[in-house]
Parts: sequence; C-alpha cells; structure tokens
Amino acid sequence: MTSPNSDAILQRMMALHPKIIDLTLDRVWSLLDALGNPQNALPPVIHVAGTNGKGSTQAMIRAGLEAEGKRVHAYTSPHLARFHERIRVAGTLISEPALTALLDECYAKNGGAPITFFEITTCAAILAFARTPADYLLLEVGLGGRLDATNVVEKPALTIITPVSIDHQQYLGETLAEIAGEKAGIMKRGVPCVVGPQREAALEVIEARAARLGAPLIASGQQWTAREERGRLVFEDERGLVDLPLPNLPGVHQIENAGAALAALRTLGFGETACEAAVTRAFWPARMQRLKEGPLVTAAPGIELWLDGGHNPAAGEAIAATLDRLPPRPTRLICGMLNTKDVVGFMRPLAGHAQTLSAVSIPGESNTLSADETATAARAAGLQADTADTVLAALETIARTTPEARVLICGSLYLAGSILRENG
Repeated sequence: MTSPNSDAILQRMMALHPKIIDLTLDRVWSLLDALGNPQNALPPVIHVAGTNGKGSTQAMIRAGLEAEGKRVHAYTSPHLARFHERIRVAGTLISEPALTALLDECYAKNGGAPITFFEITTCAAILAFARTPADYLLLEVGLGGRLDATNVVEKPALTIITPVSIDHQQYLGETLAEIAGEKAGIMKRGVPCVVGPQREAALEVIEARAARLGAPLIASGQQWTAREERGRLVFEDERGLVDLPLPNLPGVHQIENAGAALAALRTLGFGETACEAAVTRAFWPARMQRLKEGPLVTAAPGIELWLDGGHNPAAGEAIAATLDRLPPRPTRLICGMLNTKDVVGFMRPLAGHAQTLSAVSIPGESNTLSADETATAARAAGLQADTADTVLAALETIARTTPEARVLICGSLYLAGSILRENG
C-alpha cells in the first residue's frame, strides 16, 4: 500500500479542484512556470496517445530501449495497486521519500490554486524526470491528448497514436473523428508520428493534422505492417523485414501493439536487439494477465484465473479474440464496471465466449455500477448473469459448480487494481 506520507499529500491534492477531470492546460502551465519550467529540461520524449494499447506499447518500447542499455523514464496512468507505479525514474519505480518530497514541493508551489489531481501529479512526475539523467522519457497521455496535462513538451523525439475508438465521449467528443482530433493534438511540427491501426474516420483526421504540421507519418498498413505468420511475428517496414517471436504479452491485439513499438524503435534508429527484447521482455499487469499464485488462486484450486482491465467495446473485442485462441475450457466472467462506460458495448463481444457472468461492484469507487446494474447490462448483451457480493464470493461459487473453469476478472482497471492488492 501507499505509505501514509505520500498518501496524505495525494489526498490533499484531491481537494484542490471540484472536478476529477477538467481539460485545459492553463493550470499546468502556471504550476510548471512556478517550478522553473522543468518540461524544458527533459530527455528526449516519446509521447503516446490513443484509446487502447498505450500501456502495452509503451512497455514494449521500454523493454527494447533498456535492452540497448538505455536509461528510461516512464509515466503511466492510472496506477493499479499503488500510486508509485505511475512514475518510473531511470528504470525504477519512484521511491517513497522522493515521491513525498516532490508532491510536497508541487503542493507548496501551487499555493492552494485550483488544479486537478492528474495535473498536479503530472507536474510532480515531470519534475522528477527533469532532475534525473536519462536517455529517454516515455510519456503516456492520461485522457485525450490536445488538452492533456502531459502535452507540454514543445519538441518530442517521437509521437505515437495507438488505435483510436469510442471512449470518454463526455470529454473528447461523440464521433470517432472528434476523438481522433483530440488524440492527434499531441503531434508537433516536423516530429515523426507512429500510427497504429486505425479506422478510416480516425486516420483521415490524423493524416490531415500531420499534413498541416509537416509531421512525417509512420502508419500501420502504409509505412509498416505487423502480422502473425507460422507462429512468429513478422514486421515489415521501409528498412526491411524482421522475423521475431510472438509477443509475450497475451492476446491477438498485442501483434498490432508490438508493431507500433517496433516501428517506434526502428524510427529511433534501433535494431534487432531492441526489437526482440520489445516482444519477449515486456510486462504489463492486468492485460490478460494469468494469475498463478496468491489468495484468490488458493481459494479456487483447479480454476484457471485471468485478469484484464479493458473497459470499452474495442477492449471487449480484443478480449474475445484472445479467449477464442485459448485451449477450450468452460469460461466464466467476473465483471465490475464504472457508470461512465459503454457496458453493453464492452460485454457484447464476450457473449459468445463465456457461459456466465458474475457481476460485482468495484470496491471503494464512487462511480461503480451496482452488481445488479452490471448484471442487467450483461443480460442485455446476451450473457447469462447473476450477482455476487465480492470477487472472492463469485470465485468460490464458480469453483464449487465448475471446478475446471477458466475465470476472467474484467471490466475496469480500478477493479483490476483492487484484485492485485487483494491477491498480493
């Protein structure tokens, strides 16, 4: 768990703004100026936006860079088990003393002015990265791109846009084109942009912005392709063809995430060592993660237990495709979701791949759907559904009735985080 020192400061930061999300850069610029503009002292930045695949793509790039002996900072969100996961300084999660000192400094410099939790903690991360030498900074967008608190780097080394789909419509727009426009807001004049597989409406927006900015595009299906062939990953770009092992991160969708990571590494000038490490050494929790030990596993011996934090329709399709490729086994879902998500859209692709769904509420989350609401949505999506008080209770029931089952806990990164904490 987060220690009382940093936890207390983070709690105070939550009270600085009445909204969790309020997209603008004004407050960030003000605080960064008070801090001495640390965004101008960062190592070369690789800025990553997109709806799905940001974390996995970033994890693969980091594995590739570190295999080449590079010191790499990384910023991700949200965290799963503890806040420190968001800030990786030169390859190591930030320490409690360092985090506490940075948070205190930012809180003091902010002077009580309104600022969202994500904005002020992003400033703290930027301060940490500016003060420690590194070769690269992997900077993941929190929400959108154009007005995201991370979008303060004037000239990144590279930008990346992973697949864009419908999500967070209340902040980013109702149409795919509008959402793509927000994601494409991280692109900078003359800076190359790696683009993952996109639907046509999104790609048109990205291409139009690239043309206005003179930003070279390295786009899936045009400048690069990635595919599975005879149990291998085949990547091809204008420099040639690379034959690699399949990604160690499970899921068919990891082929396209690996493709974006490989395109990024090769654009930066790295070769085979980095590329192979990217697909064989990356680790990213709660993305079709197999749980093999811990209290939940012990409570249901014989159950094959998986965890995924995906929460939108595109994630539902990716999970369904992954389940389809696993060895046959009775599949049961345990699902909890937030009331801000397209719940039926997430569940509909899973209806043909799971026999039942046990709905739970997400512990400690004010925006959680109730178990009954989630179960009702599951039935609307074509799934047989019941409810449970907790994930453990649902798991124990499944273990009694179907001891040979495959169980996937899914629906939210917040649920995934609570599972990782509970399961040690």
